[in-house]
Amino acid sequence: MSNIFLLGLTSLFADFSSEIIMPLMPFFIKSLGGAGLAIGLISGIGDAVAAILKVLSGRFADKTHKFKKLVFGGYAFSALAKFFFPLASTWPQVLAARSVERIGKGLRDAPRDAIVSESVDHHQRGSGFGLQRAMDSLGAILGSVTVLILFWKFDYDFRAIFFLAALISLLALIPILFVRVPATLTNFKPKRTLNLSKLNFSAPLKKFIGVSTLFYLGNFSFMFLILKAQQSFGHLDFKDSVALTLLLYILFNVFDTVFSQPAGKLSDCIGRKKVILIGYALLTTTFAGFFLAQSFLALLFIFPLYGLFKAFIDASQKSFVSDLSETENRSTALGAFETSTGLALIPGGIIAGLLWNANPNFTFLYGLAVTILALILLQTMIKEVRSKN
Repeated sequence: MSNIFLLGLTSLFADFSSEIIMPLMPFFIKSLGGAGLAIGLISGIGDAVAAILKVLSGRFADKTHKFKKLVFGGYAFSALAKFFFPLASTWPQVLAARSVERIGKGLRDAPRDAIVSESVDHHQRGSGFGLQRAMDSLGAILGSVTVLILFWKFDYDFRAIFFLAALISLLALIPILFVRVPATLTNFKPKRTLNLSKLNFSAPLKKFIGVSTLFYLGNFSFMFLILKAQQSFGHLDFKDSVALTLLLYILFNVFDTVFSQPAGKLSDCIGRKKVILIGYALLTTTFAGFFLAQSFLALLFIFPLYGLFKAFIDASQKSFVSDLSETENRSTALGAFETSTGLALIPGGIIAGLLWNANPNFTFLYGLAVTILALILLQTMIKEVRSKN
């Protein structure tokens, strides 16, 4: 479990930094002249850049056993790239900075998750991913509380806050130095070829990746949720409306943090599919809530639901992919899953942005329709599997 704690600590510092930046990002983009489409492009393309690299990074790690180096290099790249955000003066520059920063995520995620998956017994895999996810979310709470204090109490501007966040991200590199790669990941002889066409993923894994990719077409950026919340406070001045939105965002992160490990443990007990189905249902309910919400009290209910969705989905999906894949291809399988779902965020983000420009409620109707369809397909097409790996 020491690896999971160390990688969780790294995630904590990295998300501490990111969650100082990201809650303010939609407002920063709007201040630079960007609208709904710009937000959709920045979130979608940035995540897609990471997605494309994840399967390549995962395959490279499986074939060369350079898991730790890729994790360290990925976090280092992201930390350095965050220093570009305070320098941006137009929204296309934010798009470029976000895309460069996401390269680091693409390099690190699959090999990191492979280390997590093999650092605990497979019967505790959900709990292991849940702990790592909970520490990540704890960093998000620290970041969102910090940005609220800096923005509302001390009147820091966007650029000063972003620069401070970039400095904090450097702390994420320290715990990685003490991580030990599990022997089960390196017992296989490294191969020179990185040929992805020769992969033999199981049929259940391919089906799950397909259904998940559809789901992520509707799982658009949380930045639209933040903008929708801030719009409901139109009777307040900009500073106070953003502050109230940040309070709701903190509430979302609290629920994500508190329930991440319990949700992972639950998947160990009742099965991954059931927990993922609950997650899909929670996002469906969240989108319906945002479509109908007309008061602050409603938002106080909806943002915790979104936090529960994140808690139920993240660790359980990674655990399920790990269960459905062979150990020697574990990092590749996790990378392929992240690549496929991440690429779906490009059209998903563009569609959400175009609909937002027409009418913000259309964005949530779109998300509602896609997530309902994905929920039905997950229930009917995917069977529960108990891992022996």
